[in-house]
Amino acid sequence: MSLRTHPVLGGLLALFLALTGLVALPAPSHAATPVCALACDTLDPSRARQESFPVPDRNINGRILRLHVSDPDDMAWASIDDGVPGDSVWLDRSWDRGATWEPLLGKASIPGTWTGTRTLMYNITDPVGHRRGWIRACADAAAVTCTDWVYPTVCDGSRCDGADPATAAGDDTPVPSTSLFGRTISLHVDQSGGMAWGVVADGAAGDEIWLDRSWDGGASWPEGSSLGRTSVPSGAASARTVMVATRDPRGLLYGGAVRACGRAAGHQEGSCTAWVRPAPTRARAAADALMASYRTDEGWWRSSWWNSAVALTTLVDFAERTGRGDYDWAIARTFEQNRGIFPAGARSSDPVEGHFISRAVDDAAWWAVAWLTAYDRTGERRYLDEAVTITDYVHQYWDTGTCGGGVWWDRERTYKNAVTNGLYLWLATALHQRIGGDTVWGARAATAADWYLASGMINSSGLVNDGLTAGCGNNGQTVWSYNQGLAIGAFTQLWRSTGDGRYLETAERLADAAVSSPALTRDGVLTESCDLGANSCDDNQKQFKGIFVRHLADLADATGSAAYRAYVVKQADSIWATDRDSLNRLGQRWSGTSPNPSDWRTQSSALEALTAAARLTGSG
Repeated sequence: MSLRTHPVLGGLLALFLALTGLVALPAPSHAATPVCALACDTLDPSRARQESFPVPDRNINGRILRLHVSDPDDMAWASIDDGVPGDSVWLDRSWDRGATWEPLLGKASIPGTWTGTRTLMYNITDPVGHRRGWIRACADAAAVTCTDWVYPTVCDGSRCDGADPATAAGDDTPVPSTSLFGRTISLHVDQSGGMAWGVVADGAAGDEIWLDRSWDGGASWPEGSSLGRTSVPSGAASARTVMVATRDPRGLLYGGAVRACGRAAGHQEGSCTAWVRPAPTRARAAADALMASYRTDEGWWRSSWWNSAVALTTLVDFAERTGRGDYDWAIARTFEQNRGIFPAGARSSDPVEGHFISRAVDDAAWWAVAWLTAYDRTGERRYLDEAVTITDYVHQYWDTGTCGGGVWWDRERTYKNAVTNGLYLWLATALHQRIGGDTVWGARAATAADWYLASGMINSSGLVNDGLTAGCGNNGQTVWSYNQGLAIGAFTQLWRSTGDGRYLETAERLADAAVSSPALTRDGVLTESCDLGANSCDDNQKQFKGIFVRHLADLADATGSAAYRAYVVKQADSIWATDRDSLNRLGQRWSGTSPNPSDWRTQSSALEALTAAARLTGSG
């Protein structure tokens, strides 16, 4: 810790305080780089949403040093009271469990005539940077002292670091053990509790076993190295660590990975297992991995605008269908951070003009779907109002002057296609269902349905081609699963609203075609044309299949069809068995064939299938 401006005196004082037990000895790290999570460092404490005091105050020559924490903000500040002018207070923040720290954050001195002061607020952890921090309050009042660090222990509900493996609800070894000088080092996981521990066996006294924990899938682990480190006692051949948690909801860190590492006595070399993320359930495992890519500071999944709307819809679907509210905070965060105006390149290649609207009509419509889903989850009127605003915008591009109706794909009115019109039909129906006494949106939905059925976009095989030609005929372009799914979902909901059997018959015809045609299904697994051979799907196409399954599951709910239910469950089973790695990352190809890239878009798509299967089977 840097205690004085003079380096020699500062070093001597730090050593003295360390030896007397007032301050830990490890050296400070470099100056702090501002951290932004739900807010950026240096937020005024008057804006804190909560105030708690998780560690004891310290008395320093009659002054009261206090650490204040706002868990909803994931931030802390320090104060000193009963002091005199010149007394100072600050925060230290460490990213490596107190080995080094960023010192003197927000340092403030008591001004003349005052008896106390406080710092500004600083983030305790950094979910964007995949770092879990510790923070403490320090003061200089004719001597220097600090509070205890907060929070040294990770807790996920009632499960915390340090628990005895004997209390685990299960014992799974999800990856192969590793061997070192005849010792066996294995990683053990309580899947349902998301806890892990390590075991060294076939060893000798002095052998060591420990866990590493990473918040970025094993790329780094400064805070989580050598957790639970223990040695084989004399006369024994094995030892195990305590358990550690793999989720830190307080710090907005999800999808933590662990590995077991060991060292044989008398040797410097160590060996570790592969990294693992626990899987309490299929859907929860996939959701945790998806949230590891969420930008808490910006409120979206960076680099794809409409895809982020679909990812949020998927996340809300997960919460609604499984009863897990872990990520409900992300609904408001996404809304509040993104409803404004953004220049081209900030969120989309096009400017975003406010209310999630841009020149791409279908992009805006995906956000309307997200906010209707959020409204269903939360009951907050602002989300319904936003969906109405966006869908009003989409309706502006309904044009009977070309092809007799239909919504244009873009503001330049260059193309009438299946995705934009499937979205419009679903949205108009959904608004009619949610707005009491509505007649406007219901009438628009009926008009849009008649136009869609007569448009020719549904071909003779019952498959939806991409759109219409300039001459208003089916353009014969690629059959994509999301176009098929949107039409299934829209006509299913129209049937729920009106009871008109032709809508349900249309939804079933579209579904039967999709699950039986090689254009969309191969060996029972949903397959895009870009999933075949050496093809690759672009960032948009990676998310299509999840949209289809969401709407097919809705039809399965509506009809009670065992065949549709079995198809959805087949997708989830194939994803889990063939398309998942030890970090629960889910790839583009649900059949597991190569090449099979994975990113947050493929994760979101597969999560929708896992959620749909859980919804239909009641498996949570």
